[in-house]
Amino acid sequence: MAYEELKLERQLCFKIYALHRQLMAAYRPLLDELGVTYPQYITLLYLWEHEEATVGQLCSALGLDTGTVSPLLKRMEANGLVSKRRLVSDERTVQVSLTERGRILEEEARSIPSYMATCLFGGDEADAETLATVLDRTIRQVSETRKR
Repeated sequence: MAYEELKLERQLCFKIYALHRQLMAAYRPLLDELGVTYPQYITLLYLWEHEEATVGQLCSALGLDTGTVSPLLKRMEANGLVSKRRLVSDERTVQVSLTERGRILEEEARSIPSYMATCLFGGDEADAETLATVLDRTIRQVSETRKR
């Protein structure tokens, strides 16, 4: 190989990709029990915290575009997890709220974060907080670099 820096094992992006695949594999059986996909789960996380949100707020918070969020919400509505309505004050804006079924899933999902922390760190909360800080900083840095 002519360039050492191009070796696969030296690529941070590949390590992040491999970790992503492993994390999604760990999440899959937990989310299957809830009957949701990972994008639906993160949508529920936001709604459990905020009760309701506009489609725009969800897109912004989740880092997804409306082309992804709209069909996601349509499936969640069909499954009885959320309800949608247009705001009277601005009919272009769609408000999303949890249904009773969506609220009930919160209790069922309570153990998922601790299980995932155990998968990642053997339950060491200090390591989890350190990684969260590093990831937040990395996400900001990549976002700022892309904007230049």
